[in-house]
Amino acid sequence: MSGEQLTYEEARAELVATVERLEAGGATLEESLKLWERGEQLADLCQSHLEGARERLRARTAAAADDDED
Repeated sequence: MSGEQLTYEEARAELVATVERLEAGGATLEESLKLWERGEQLADLCQSHLEGARERLRARTAAAADDDED
């Protein structure tokens, strides 16, 4: 993925467009493979963004719980 700097929203929008192009058909086998590979990259990027968001939420929740104990 070479350190791509798309936001979650940008990556998701491109992923949706990629899936729509694949579902529409009409692409050559090589084009379809490239679209599939790009879709996999975008899905991984989206997953990475979501995992980062979950981790931030966990950290905030843990910090808030620690503050409540004091």
